[in-house]
Parts: sequence; C-alpha cells; structure tokens
Amino acid sequence: MFPFFFDPTMMLLIPALILAMWAQFRVKSVFARYSQVGSRRGTTAASAARALLDRFGLTQVPVERVAGNLTDHYDPRDKSLSLSESVYGSTSIAAIGVAAHEVGHAIQDSLNYSPLKIRNAIVPVVGIGSSLAFPLFFIGILMRGELLMNLGIVLFLGVIAFHLVTLPVEFDASSRALRVLADTGILSTEEIGGARSVLKAAAWTYVAATVMAFAQLIRLLFLRGMFGSRD
Repeated sequence: MFPFFFDPTMMLLIPALILAMWAQFRVKSVFARYSQVGSRRGTTAASAARALLDRFGLTQVPVERVAGNLTDHYDPRDKSLSLSESVYGSTSIAAIGVAAHEVGHAIQDSLNYSPLKIRNAIVPVVGIGSSLAFPLFFIGILMRGELLMNLGIVLFLGVIAFHLVTLPVEFDASSRALRVLADTGILSTEEIGGARSVLKAAAWTYVAATVMAFAQLIRLLFLRGMFGSRD
C-alpha cells in the first residue's frame, strides 16, 4: 500500500487541471482582446443590458455595478443584474456580450426555464454537500469507515449534478444573448462574431469545471477501492 502522505490518485486530476488552466487563460485573453474593440453604436454594456431587459418586459430588474473583474451575474433571488466595473461602462464588444449573457439568465428566470429552476433549487444543498464531501470521505479513510466514505461520495454526486445542470443554463444564456443582440442591432453582424468568441471562451470554463468534478469523482472511487473493505 502507498504511504498515506503520498496520494497517487492526484495524477488523475492533471488532465482536468490543464484544461481548467487553459480555459482560464483563454477567457481572459479573448475578453482582453475584444475589450479593446469598441462597438460601432457606442452603446455601453449597462445601457445595452437595460434596453434588452426592457424589451422583454423586465423593467423591474435593476442593472447595478459590482466590484471586481468578470464578477458579472444575475441574481434570481432579488431579480437583479450586476455588471463588473470593467464591463458596466464599457462600450466594447466583449462587455456588451457579457452583459447580454446575464440578460439571458434574467430571461430564463422570467420564463421559468427548467434547468435554471433546478440549479437554483439545489444550490443550498450542493453548498453544504460540497463542504462536507471531502472531509467525510477522508475521515472515513483514516477510520477505515466505509459508511463515511460512501456518504462523502454520495454528497459529491450533488456537486456533479450541479455542474451538469449548469452547462445547459450557461449555453442557453449565451445563445439567447447572441440572438437578441443580432435582433436588436445593438451589435452588427460582424461584431456578433466577436461577442460569440467571448461567450464561447467563457463556456469553456464551465466545461472545465465539469470535467474537474468528474475527475474528482473518479479519484474518490479509486481511493474507495484502495482503502475499502478487503473482506
């Protein structure tokens, strides 16, 4: 048996780590590139978000500025849309694309889009499960307690479910964003290509997170086999 301080199963995470690093590099580089390209109409991301929300009757959804970089999000709890400092007042193609993506989430919420409803419903449970899964599992290894190891794996399956339901939510929001930007003429046909590149790069971060979650699950199952009952 391998010494406890040496965990060979960490090798299983290397491909997922490489993909995650590439995805982060990709989204930052593509966003930086199109942040330097202003839209022809000169509309700010905040104004674009406001116009798109109003177009879909979401006049009650405020567009707020939030600190940080790429911290943009739509909060279904208080029905608010927040744009980061680098996006809010920018007239770049990248900023408008990001803003429209968040509007896509607001539209999903207004239409009771099923994957979004499922994700919102499981967030509290997944939050608890993700914080307990690994401690319980590794305490189970130390104590040779199969019940704790199995419980850790079951809790981590909730994390897997969250990532799986997040993928259609994010892909659909991007599709809606590109469609409404084209329909409203906020971005021209040529500019839509740049926004699409930004949103595709962002989508890879969600794919990478899902791959990492599955790699972690495989690792837990491998460790379960190593340290589980030999009876």
